[in-house]
Amino acid sequence: MKVELLAHTPDPEKIVATAAKLCYSSSDIGSLRDGLTDEKTESFIDMLASIGHESVMEHVSFTFGIEGISRACSHQLVRHRIASYSQKSQRYVNENGFEFITPPAIAELPEAEEEYNKVIGIITDSYEKIADMLTEKHTKQFMDQGLDEKTARSKARKLANEDARFLLPNACETKIVVTMNVRSLFNFFAHRCCNRAQWEIRAVANEMLRLCLKTAPHIFSHAGPSCVTSGKCPEGKMTCGKINEVREYFSAMKTQD
Repeated sequence: MKVELLAHTPDPEKIVATAAKLCYSSSDIGSLRDGLTDEKTESFIDMLASIGHESVMEHVSFTFGIEGISRACSHQLVRHRIASYSQKSQRYVNENGFEFITPPAIAELPEAEEEYNKVIGIITDSYEKIADMLTEKHTKQFMDQGLDEKTARSKARKLANEDARFLLPNACETKIVVTMNVRSLFNFFAHRCCNRAQWEIRAVANEMLRLCLKTAPHIFSHAGPSCVTSGKCPEGKMTCGKINEVREYFSAMKTQD
């Protein structure tokens, strides 16, 4: 798994503080940033966090490139709806010899990993065979319509991928670019940094938070799983029971350079 911060709103903490100052000040736009020192910026952010005034956080966004994750993970990721996504297409990209993700629990059991790899191998072979069969079928159809063989085969392969992809498993590796504003990131981290989140998306969320902390440390000092940000676990009887361990982990993350 690899997570990279591709871009973000410049000077994010000052932008948030400026938007907040506008809400509580009669200053005109041109003078809003006058006297907005680092100390006052941090004070504004702390105040916003304490009263839950998160709408001003929406003026700042972060864009991440994520690769080496499974389709099972990306399906969870795109459920966070206030965001923008661009994902590698299984319709336009041929998946012959596709990369796949193996869950650690399976990798720890040799007999389970052997069975897992066997099934992946069967799917890989079947995908390639079906894609080739469909390519030949569609190529003939396009040539019968008057297209030259090269053009016909190119169009045919895309149609073949479109149907052959139905075989591909959740384990199939994918790549995705994600843009979220800070308010959406707070919500994402509250749910996906939680110990109860699935292991893969939790690893993605933790790395995204780590990158955000390097860019806007004061804003994201208020982010993390619910047990860290609100002081209590929202999972009830389903709690992981490790609240102190979780708090120590994120406390250490937020104090790293």
